[in-house]
Amino acid sequence: MEERLQKIIARAGIASRRHAEELIASGLVTVNGQVVTELGTKADESRDHIKVNGRLLRGHSDRVYLILHKPPEVVATLSDPEGRASLSDFLRGVPERVFPVGRLEYHASGLVFLTNDGELANRVLQAHHLKQTYQLKLKSLLTFAEIEELGRTTGARIERRHGNAPWYEVTVLNASSDALRNRLFQSAHPVEKTKRVGLGNLELGALAPGQHRALTMGEVAGLRRAASAESGRAKHTSRAGRQHRRSRESRRSAERGAGAQPKVTR
Repeated sequence: MEERLQKIIARAGIASRRHAEELIASGLVTVNGQVVTELGTKADESRDHIKVNGRLLRGHSDRVYLILHKPPEVVATLSDPEGRASLSDFLRGVPERVFPVGRLEYHASGLVFLTNDGELANRVLQAHHLKQTYQLKLKSLLTFAEIEELGRTTGARIERRHGNAPWYEVTVLNASSDALRNRLFQSAHPVEKTKRVGLGNLELGALAPGQHRALTMGEVAGLRRAASAESGRAKHTSRAGRQHRRSRESRRSAERGAGAQPKVTR
């Protein structure tokens, strides 16, 4: 099936779609030996010989989708200029180069999603309201009133975990995770430990710290649907906001015009 070249390049993990367009316009992309510079050009990934800056694109079979249980005090990148432990230390045996999607704090542990599928990575990054689930250990227990107030002001769903320790399972949207952390600190309940156990439809489950596993095709399809739905919802909201602003500006312009006094000539 033919698709736009920038979409094929992004899906292969070479670059984002916008960067892929720049590569095409710069003459760094060839299809079957011919330089292509027109952005609307389409190709068939399974049939055509596509190179980006001299590098041959690989097919669908080389896409990799993983989740890794990041231990605490590991940077959620593939390398660290300060020499700290990074995700690469736990990816031995993975034949393809993958990259982490999103961030997870240095002291936090838990689920990190990695892939070489640039298109899906972009969808996940643009899905600003994709559900995330954390287990938080606080310095002290929350009261029921505090749980209700935090849920109302941050949009998070907070549930007490079993046992006497102040552990809570918190489901948040990307935009509200930092807000919740700040509110907890201000309310004298600072977070002592953070563990991400869910991202969209993905679950950490019983995966041990430092271990990784491949996603099933069903998990990949579910994440793609969730990210696409949230990205589409965000675009719809943004479009509706622009239309509302244009309508409001038109009304104001009309009101100013109606209130203007006509000039009288003698």
